[in-house]
Amino acid sequence: MDLDLSPDQKLFRSTTKKFLESETPLERVRELAAAPQGFDRDWWERGAELGWAAMLVPDDPGAGRISGEGLLGLIVIAEEMGRMVAPGPLLPVNTVITALVESAGGPDHSAELDELASGALVAGWACDEPGTGWGTGPLRTVLTPVPGGFVLDGAKDRVEAAGQADRFLISAQSADGPAQVLVRAGTPGLSIEPSWSLDVVRRFGEVRLDGVQVGPEALVGQPGQAAAAMRRQNQVAAVLSCAETCGVAGRVLEFTVEWAFDRYSFGRPLASYQALKHRFADMKTWLEACHATTLAAARAVAAAAPDAAELASVAKSYVGSRATDIIQDCVQMHGGLGVTWEHDLHLYLRRATVNRALHGTPEEHRRRIADLMEA
Repeated sequence: MDLDLSPDQKLFRSTTKKFLESETPLERVRELAAAPQGFDRDWWERGAELGWAAMLVPDDPGAGRISGEGLLGLIVIAEEMGRMVAPGPLLPVNTVITALVESAGGPDHSAELDELASGALVAGWACDEPGTGWGTGPLRTVLTPVPGGFVLDGAKDRVEAAGQADRFLISAQSADGPAQVLVRAGTPGLSIEPSWSLDVVRRFGEVRLDGVQVGPEALVGQPGQAAAAMRRQNQVAAVLSCAETCGVAGRVLEFTVEWAFDRYSFGRPLASYQALKHRFADMKTWLEACHATTLAAARAVAAAAPDAAELASVAKSYVGSRATDIIQDCVQMHGGLGVTWEHDLHLYLRRATVNRALHGTPEEHRRRIADLMEA
């Protein structure tokens, strides 16, 4: 991601890259594929010490120091995590932090913010519901007022890190409109059903809510006024997902070009064939466009610009489509080797495919763009 990095920012990128390469090389990713949780909590805490969960926290001394704007610093991390197909709840934790930081007029959640920023807590962002696409239909999870607080009933699925989360940010329909609440894992009536995942280290689950009672202090912001906050969280999630996918596609293209120079056919390296050069040129052009659209969206979302929603959907639509095209082309370049379990290509294709589907498919974001243009 071309952020015109300062020396301090370049140092941060280098530090993050070295940490990931030493702590979660692809051999470790393959080992974690068989682990039930997908990532180690102590590993995440050490990542948080580097600032991975502090970028969006205004009162944190390290927040925003990487680029002057927290979200722009955060996409540097997301891209590096994509390059290593690293585990970890970067997206859900920082999306929940966005909600807590930007909530206005509601209960104080500074204690949870501090623990999330330090890595002591992991948060799950529970925004999607079973049987619905992204951003479609009314919320079926219901928040009902009762003496002393509220009761939650419903279900949320596609919740990343559901099995490791200590808190869940849950969106629900109240009598006054959309609302969000922060619920502790283990609260009576809250259960988690693990879901199958195409990604080998990212775990998902369905969060079921059966008469879950929470106090008024669990509210995030004012009840009935969460619609704008939820749209904002979707924008942040889209940008982080795109940045990670750019890292995925960029790394795949890099080692595919290396392979094309090393692999000989009829006495010549594959990279010398003009038809393959044209394909590489197309892929490089698509990749640069992915970076450009993601960076434009990140800047707009960071500044809360009027066109932030449109640019976030443009990025999610374009990157989601083109990144998988790039990786599939690279699979073809590798021939039969590219479809084996032993090769790393499938690890990257799995991550890009999951990112393509989560938080709005390209088709769903194109419909959103059309709606925004008509508004």
